[in-house]
Amino acid sequence: MCIFLFSTEKFIKKTSEELKHYDGKAIIAVSGGVDSSVACILVHKIFGDRLKAVFVDTGFLRKGEITEVSLKFKKLGIPLKTVEARDVFLKNLKGVADPEKKRKIIGKTFIEIFDSEAKAFGADFLVQGTIAPDWIESGSGIRDTIKSHHNVGGLPKNMKLKLIEPLRDLYKDEVRLLAEEYGLRKDLYWSQPFPGPGLAIRVLGELTEEKINICRQANAVVCDEIFSSFEKKEIPSLPWQYFAVVLDSKSVGIQGDIRAYGYTIAVRAVEATDGLTATYARLPQDLLEKISIRITNELKGVNRVVYDVTHKPPGSIEWE
Repeated sequence: MCIFLFSTEKFIKKTSEELKHYDGKAIIAVSGGVDSSVACILVHKIFGDRLKAVFVDTGFLRKGEITEVSLKFKKLGIPLKTVEARDVFLKNLKGVADPEKKRKIIGKTFIEIFDSEAKAFGADFLVQGTIAPDWIESGSGIRDTIKSHHNVGGLPKNMKLKLIEPLRDLYKDEVRLLAEEYGLRKDLYWSQPFPGPGLAIRVLGELTEEKINICRQANAVVCDEIFSSFEKKEIPSLPWQYFAVVLDSKSVGIQGDIRAYGYTIAVRAVEATDGLTATYARLPQDLLEKISIRITNELKGVNRVVYDVTHKPPGSIEWE
């Protein structure tokens, strides 16, 4: 049995040589996550001022994310333009409940925004931090579509920009090795994965500002309590990914002596290596209780919290 070890040095050298053949300007969509950050650094080292980094505020971001991403790229020394597009995304998704339609509309909206930015910049190429699980799960050849990733399934066939995807054949663990090679802070390259569509696919059913805000707050509670538990050494390590999901249905509960009809929050935490398979994280009961109490006490309109104990397969990591 022959085992091939991934060499960051060989990959950077080979990819850098390939990038030198691209003549023209490029625009890159960055999220602040490890995939797009590494792709941006890799291309920026060759393109320099010929690369424009754009961060889109979709309205589906986590609490404090805009500030965090801006600071990260400032420290990297790469200029970043933030585009405010909350109203556009909500308008385009109005009345849409089907998860596949959501992803494709989000992908199409992203491309429209980047196409506009690209025209202003005079770009010929669109750089994306696409990695292997993205296109594998989006369906290719004889594969079924598990879920369309916004940077794959949402791309229009008549897109004028040519794609550059330097990480396309890599997996998350390999991208993290590249991030370490580039000297990125550990909190950046070991940060948990966050889907391109953001909280939009963690709010089941039709999107509303109320449900998005509930999801954002619930996600902050989950992240805060799990990280706090790790710092206190109550758990040996952080799960690979952990977050909150707002279910589309409401259930009966009691708040004080009054009958309450509120949303249910599902908490999801998994252990994985590349995201293609995963097992649910066996979090301590005390930790889950803290999360449940905080969510139901702090979030108006929520009266129930459940914990997802499903592996991947048969379930996926995200709920949509």
